Amino acid sequence: MAPQQQWSRNGRLVFVAAGVVASIALAPGPGYAVGAGAVRVADPPAPSPTSVTPQAQTPVPPAPPVPPAPPVPPAPSTTPAAPPPPTASVTPAVPPTAPVTPPKPATPPTPPTPPTPVKPATPVQPTTVTPRPAFGAYLDYGPLGVARIAQLSQWLGGTELRVGHTYLPGDRWSNIEGPPGFLDVWADWRRERADRMLVLNVPMLERNEENVSDPEVRALLRQGADGAFDRHFHALAQRLVRLKVPDTVVVLGWEMNGITYTHRCGPDPEAWKKYWNRIVTVMRSVPGQKFRFDFTPSRGLDAVPWTQCYPGDDTVDIIGMDSYDQPSGLSFDEEVKEPYGLQEHVDFAKAHGKPISYPEWGLFRNGDNAAYMKRMLAWMDDHQPLYNTLTDYCPHGVWQCADNPKASEVYREVLSGHIGPASEPTPTPVPSVPKPVPTPVHPPNCSPVDLGDWVEHWLGGKLCLRFDWWSRNR
Repeated sequence: MAPQQQWSRNGRLVFVAAGVVASIALAPGPGYAVGAGAVRVADPPAPSPTSVTPQAQTPVPPAPPVPPAPPVPPAPSTTPAAPPPPTASVTPAVPPTAPVTPPKPATPPTPPTPPTPVKPATPVQPTTVTPRPAFGAYLDYGPLGVARIAQLSQWLGGTELRVGHTYLPGDRWSNIEGPPGFLDVWADWRRERADRMLVLNVPMLERNEENVSDPEVRALLRQGADGAFDRHFHALAQRLVRLKVPDTVVVLGWEMNGITYTHRCGPDPEAWKKYWNRIVTVMRSVPGQKFRFDFTPSRGLDAVPWTQCYPGDDTVDIIGMDSYDQPSGLSFDEEVKEPYGLQEHVDFAKAHGKPISYPEWGLFRNGDNAAYMKRMLAWMDDHQPLYNTLTDYCPHGVWQCADNPKASEVYREVLSGHIGPASEPTPTPVPSVPKPVPTPVHPPNCSPVDLGDWVEHWLGGKLCLRFDWWSRNR
């Protein structure tokens, strides 16, 4: 800001300064003026990893037009036209039968009505792209699944897929611990961006898809509840922390309310809940972990009501649901309203203060159902799950499955070109370091003279009085 010229305070000081300059010697020095001339100083089962060939600005609102100024009407004439001059009187031979009436004065013209200004058209508001919750797709359980994430993103016009989803093999305990090298590529993908999410389905028992009988399942659940399998889950938690993905979302014992998996709840719900709680406690005991545990049943009643398997709020972070378009002939509205359906899932999660998710969803028993695809996407927009991942292989998918062109078109149209979440990660602000104010260096044997800011501004610095001047003038 330019200095203020306060003449009443500093004008007098200028003359004093002039006298001082005329009577004393001035010593040069950094930051000081020398004289007048001085200048300023410077799920379904995992698909085969065989590659499948995929299917194939915000406008600125125009400035509102300026309404035209109404024209100035001409001033009306107030003086009527003068009547014609009278004719000289002549005595007629015969008296007139009627007097001659003089013409009436002309009527003044009516001023024109000014035109009504045209109301400017309301500018069209630009359409905004609604941020969506984090989403992705299950594309393959191994490295091929990671590679396909970028390909699916390209197919969607550059839409960012923020969720990577894979499954641990459930055939034997060594694989449930996380096979060496299996999770590395997923961990690398997750760490590339801070806003990405890794979702990992973890079986609770080995031989998970081998049709183990109910009595054997019951016995295994009770062994697990007593701690027989703790070491396997401790090893898995350690591996995830070492890979620097300690915030992995763990979908533990998914679809427990059905009959597909050995880790099902039906044979002994109480033992299942105790076993779940023990696994979570063991994995949370590993230093550095930040896991979130997702309790995910399948939609509907299935073999047992999934609410009977809920292990409690202390060990559940997310309440998910796998929701495929099934059974045959069921409308989306019925999928919402059925017992233990979509609405009950949302209500249950809200009552327990938990976010929802949809780790698996897609087409199934009703074929290429574009109505289901449209309604499911709208449902998730309305209820804002923490994340969702479409199961993208036949018969469920839309990108890797050519059997569903109508639903594929809906999915692509709805999700193409969309941006990330409403709340993107906030960059850490870099504190501004104030520039150091240089300390004036006084010349040797010099005493500065305070002449005021305004005078010093025009002089380019402070005046300095040498206190040894008398020794040089003797």
